[in-house]
This record gives sequence, structure tokens and C-alpha cells, in this order.
Amino acid sequence: MTDVDILRGMTQRRFISRPVRRALTATAAIAVAIGSLTACANTEKVADQPAAESTDSLTGELNVAAAASLQPAFEELSEQFTAEHPDVKITLSFDGSSVLATQILEGAPIDVFASADEANMLKVTDEKLNAAEPITFATSSLEIAVAPGNPLGITDLASLAKPTASGEAPVVVLCAAEVPCGAASHKLLDRDGVAITPASEEQSVTAVLTKVAAGEADAGLIYRSDVLRSEGGVDGIEIAGSNEAAGSYLIAPLTSSASPEAALAFAELMNSTAAQQLFEKLGFGPAA
Repeated sequence: MTDVDILRGMTQRRFISRPVRRALTATAAIAVAIGSLTACANTEKVADQPAAESTDSLTGELNVAAAASLQPAFEELSEQFTAEHPDVKITLSFDGSSVLATQILEGAPIDVFASADEANMLKVTDEKLNAAEPITFATSSLEIAVAPGNPLGITDLASLAKPTASGEAPVVVLCAAEVPCGAASHKLLDRDGVAITPASEEQSVTAVLTKVAAGEADAGLIYRSDVLRSEGGVDGIEIAGSNEAAGSYLIAPLTSSASPEAALAFAELMNSTAAQQLFEKLGFGPAA
């Protein structure tokens, strides 16, 4: 029971004199009025208070073109980025670095370019299409991809040129020479003096992985990260010193971006602790 209710009850008792009763009634009315005014004031104060605004200033749309081997990492990192910056929409595209570099030079509306080697990044930076210096964020190493269980007993690069039990050399697929994994593959084969004629030369490392996993080839040279992402679809045979041939991954925001701040922030994300831990988990090496 409130004070006002008590006062009202007291005015109804016969032993209270009329003058006192009038005074108590007036007091009760004042109390009610004061309570109403206080409630109104509080309501107006809440209504006048501005709604909290987001402190995140990054907005816009980003078209990110990345080397095919980066697909698992970039899909996860783009989700992390948009969770922190909900006003930024990211569209990802993956292909061989040389294919992407050519598309950019031909005017494709790309905001961020991530290359699997320096050579293809230089094609873009030499045309002054980058808005900031390219950022090196990971390295890679090549392995020989073979069917699960390695039925042909391939042990090294030299095995790719030797006859198997069937009397013929393994069917090998490589990346094309202009693609980073292809350039690294040829460098390693030349280093070890191994001469092979590939059954095909693909425009991306993903295409090589797909052919070996499907049984269309006995072996192929792909990145260690691609062996891991096959989740048992292929086995990987290590190649000594392959990290020296494979080189580094680089990323850069481009001058054509309509959202330059968001593009730069996405590029810089690659060297964050979370991103580096993810790259290590997926089979990439640390930035050189």
C-alpha cells in the first residue's frame, strides 16, 4: 500500500475532524500530482535520448579476386570481416593468379587482389593499379598429389619420369607455366633434372587437384594447403626445398575500389593474429 492510499483511507474514518480531513485530502492530491509529473519527466528524458549509433565507419561493397588456393581461407576470413563490419558486402572470386591479373588489367571491377606469387602481383602494380603497397601474408610449399594410399609408390619427383609396374610412367598433370604453381613446379623439376610431358597444363591449382582426386591423373604438383583441403581425396608426397620455389602470397587494395578504406582494412586483416593462425592450420607457411 502506498502513502497516497493510506492518506485516502484515513480521510474516510469518522473520528478525524472535517478540517483535518480536508487537509489530508489536499495532501494526497498533491502527492498524486507530483508522482504524475515525475513519471512524465522520466518518459520525456528516455524519449529524448538518442539511439546508440554504430562506431564502425566501414561501408561499401568489395570484389575480392584471390588465387584459387586461397579459397578456404578467404571464405572464412570474409565471414569474420563482415561480422565485424556488417555494412561491408564482400564478393569473392577465385582463379589462377595469372588469369586474375589479366582480368584486372583489362578493367575488371576488382577492389582487392591476392596473388600466389610476386610475378603476377607485379603485373598489376607496374600499371600503378594498387592503392597501397602489396602486403606479404603467407608462403606455400608444393607436394606431389597422388591417389589415396599411393598405389604407384611414388616417392619423389624422379618417380614421375620412371615406368611403373604397368611399364609406363605415371600420368602427370601440372599447372600452366604462367600460373604460380606451374612456375614453381617447373623450377623444381628443372632443379632435380626431371623431364616429363604432362598430360595437361591447368590454369589453376584447383583444376590439378580435381583431376588427381577424380582418377584422371596419377599425380600432380599442388600446394600442401590443397592436399589438406582435399580431406583425404589425395595423399601428398613432400618435396625437399619446395617452399623456396613456391614463393609468397601477396595482397593489395586497388585504386579502382569505390570503398578504399574497406579494401585496405581487408588487406591488412591477412596479417592479423587470427588470420595467421588460420593460414597455419590450413597448411600455409608464415610470411617471409
